[in-house]
Amino acid sequence: MKLEVTDGGVTVDARDLAPLIGCRPADVPGLMREGKITSVFERGEGADAGRFRVSFRFGATKVRFTCAEDGTVLSQIRTTVPDAG
Repeated sequence: MKLEVTDGGVTVDARDLAPLIGCRPADVPGLMREGKITSVFERGEGADAGRFRVSFRFGATKVRFTCAEDGTVLSQIRTTVPDAG
């Protein structure tokens, strides 16, 4: 999998993200607009320079991708976290 790097962060295909967080691909844009799917983008520094991390959360599910500068996914972690809402 590869994420698309943009000026404002990254874009992930809804068809790739949806099964990881437990929803349908068609629902991803609306859930993001409603703030039900949230994301955090972090750029690597020091030893991690040239990499970035992006995390998505939907309910109690969190998925984190660690990527190379070009968007190639180097690792992926899916966890269950306490639901904030």
